[in-house]
Amino acid sequence: MKLQSVILCGGSGTRLWPLSREQYPKQLLALNGDRTLLQGTALRLSVNDGRKTASSLAPIIVSNEEYRFITAEQLRQIGVKAAKIILEPFGRNTAPALTLAALTAMDSGNDPVLVVMPADHVISNNAAFQVAISIGIPHAESGKLVTFGIKPTHPETGYGYIRAGTSGAYQNDALEIAAFVEKPDAATAERYVSSGDYFWNAGIFMMKASVWLKQLEITRPDIIKSCRAAFAGSANDHDFLRIEKETFKDCPSDSIDYAVMEKLPAGLGLVVPLDAGWSDVGAWDALWDLGQKDTDNNVLTGDVLAFATRDSLAISQSRLVALVGLEDTIVVETPDAVLVAHKSRMQDIKKVVARLKKDNRTEANAHRKIYRPWGYYDSIDAGSRFQVKRIVVNPGATLSLQLHHHRAEHWIVVRGTARVTRGDEIFLVSENESTYIPLGTRHRLENPGKVPLEMIEVQSGAYLGEDDIVRFEDTYGRS
Repeated sequence: MKLQSVILCGGSGTRLWPLSREQYPKQLLALNGDRTLLQGTALRLSVNDGRKTASSLAPIIVSNEEYRFITAEQLRQIGVKAAKIILEPFGRNTAPALTLAALTAMDSGNDPVLVVMPADHVISNNAAFQVAISIGIPHAESGKLVTFGIKPTHPETGYGYIRAGTSGAYQNDALEIAAFVEKPDAATAERYVSSGDYFWNAGIFMMKASVWLKQLEITRPDIIKSCRAAFAGSANDHDFLRIEKETFKDCPSDSIDYAVMEKLPAGLGLVVPLDAGWSDVGAWDALWDLGQKDTDNNVLTGDVLAFATRDSLAISQSRLVALVGLEDTIVVETPDAVLVAHKSRMQDIKKVVARLKKDNRTEANAHRKIYRPWGYYDSIDAGSRFQVKRIVVNPGATLSLQLHHHRAEHWIVVRGTARVTRGDEIFLVSENESTYIPLGTRHRLENPGKVPLEMIEVQSGAYLGEDDIVRFEDTYGRS
């Protein structure tokens, strides 16, 4: 039996602003080590601890179209080739996402055991995770739907819980599910933890693809009908599978728990206890819990100095941050925003993001550095009628053939060699050389070399918005 990991890349992680943005959500961030949360998830089934009873197929990724290219690039960086990256035109929660993945798995002629994982969680003990997976495999193969319950370390009011059955328990640590329980108040959470019968619901599941589709047909036939129709109209685009938009927009939104797991007949749903250093990294205080502390119980990342400061988290991305006389404080610095908050007020960060969106501030949606399929650009300065960007183009990559109605551009190459199309001309621009693109002129930038192309672009004109682009040809299928 083959294992097929399904990685769900939904959500924006607004409580981790300013690092997490709508166009660059938390699964794309390296919050707990060198790898991003997505990369850690993609490698989670690849470690063989000696108890693994099934080999892993290439993962199926379900992603928002907005960050499809950076998702593919992060997988490439760790040597993982996805079986398919499914692009949802609209977010419809986890049940439709899993259904599209199950249909994709079945379409390949297989009926694998799916291991369904959110892309934005941390598991620090991968060996323990592998052991739990090996316990769940035979039950999933026999037609059960398995979830993994986190052994609680404290009374937590921010998670849903799973109550394990006290009778009819299976051997090898797989227990019948008695009930799914909503987020409790503090007193109820205390009672759950002390009883020993409750687990945190981490949203990690395991079942055969055909079993999921069969159960969904029973409990939510409207969802599976919409997903089947949208999947039938899907189209392949390079590494991506584009789900048909008009059909999928009418698909009901529901979670795996509500759509199926909470409606299973007795004995069909099982929970495997999981004690593997799990965290959903839902807010900055959770990252402080995970981080390596100094002698004053601080977690400091980047260029940070701390004096008379305790129990705090500080992250610096682009400049020196100095802390003096603070306690239980979160400080997060990025090139375009700084957050300073008390650890007890993490939930209120959502209010900051809501205000930014209300005021149409770009800081809610994107970082100063914007990733594109060909590389990235960083907006390093701007003023009246001008903007300066640092542009990096990957080796062999090509920007679209385009023109702008409202701006001219000056390009200065600082590293590598650029191949430039300007009107009817095609020529090379080397290091320390520059060229000029007049307003209204068709142009294209390419990197024909083996090293990244780095250049400074100075834009000038009456309007400098990113929507002033008319594309004529594009390697990456953008309109």
